[in-house]
Amino acid sequence: MRVDIRPDTTIAEALTLLTRTLGEAGIEAPSRDARFLLQGILGLDGADVLARSDRPVGEDAGRLSEAVRRRVSHEPISRILGRRAFYGRDFIVTPDVLDPRPDTEAAVELALDLIEARGLSDEALSIADIGTGSGILIVTLLAELPNARGIATDISKAALDVARRNAEAIGVADRVEFVATTGLDGCTRPFDLVISNPPYISTGEIGGLERSVRDFDPLEALDGGADGLSVYREIAQNIVELQRSSVLLVFEVGATQADDVVKIFSNSGAHFLKARRDLGGHTRAVALEIHL
Repeated sequence: MRVDIRPDTTIAEALTLLTRTLGEAGIEAPSRDARFLLQGILGLDGADVLARSDRPVGEDAGRLSEAVRRRVSHEPISRILGRRAFYGRDFIVTPDVLDPRPDTEAAVELALDLIEARGLSDEALSIADIGTGSGILIVTLLAELPNARGIATDISKAALDVARRNAEAIGVADRVEFVATTGLDGCTRPFDLVISNPPYISTGEIGGLERSVRDFDPLEALDGGADGLSVYREIAQNIVELQRSSVLLVFEVGATQADDVVKIFSNSGAHFLKARRDLGGHTRAVALEIHL
């Protein structure tokens, strides 16, 4: 489906045209998405769109036409605009990384709750983020914990480049090291907190995911093996082999995986501390501790 927006098309006309085109393509919330695309590409907020509704879109006409073409193919708005809001901050998103979900904020909240409850918020904590992707976990935690330092690992160098750009944009790049590795291999220093949002979709379920996920998120950021738990097992073994002192563990999990993930780490000597639900009421993050 193609839509051509001309430079002399007004903002109001463009909003109407985008909404109609997205609706005809079966996009679930065409009015909302049209507004987000218009605001993001024109650099306006909602009030500006109303106040300047008779202003021509000008040189942004081509970008708007391309944006609606991409959204019709179910590409997420965050990918079209190249940014995603997470925990009150904007993060760069590229095709090399998982599109951050609001549900992942549960892992951040759980980690911060545990740190605050133990009176450690101002301490010089050492944090590791396994499979960092866009860096949302480590960057957010370092932004919230001004004395903490961290290591972010990923098997994808392209993903690490995105994470590094986000760390620089949010002002924590001087407190984080980015390492291309599996798990924590090669990262020898002890950590106070290990956090991760690993791939946890079972291989057989990937084909049935929503198009916005299946067609646009990197496969390696989704595929958790035959039962979706393979990477958790790898992390559990890796931590036991490398960690030489007690450590807090926080993991994002699939909607039905909490008990299985807790069992995996319990078998490696961890004990369960706490869980956190997402906005949909699913247990989305679990916290454990290993005493060594």
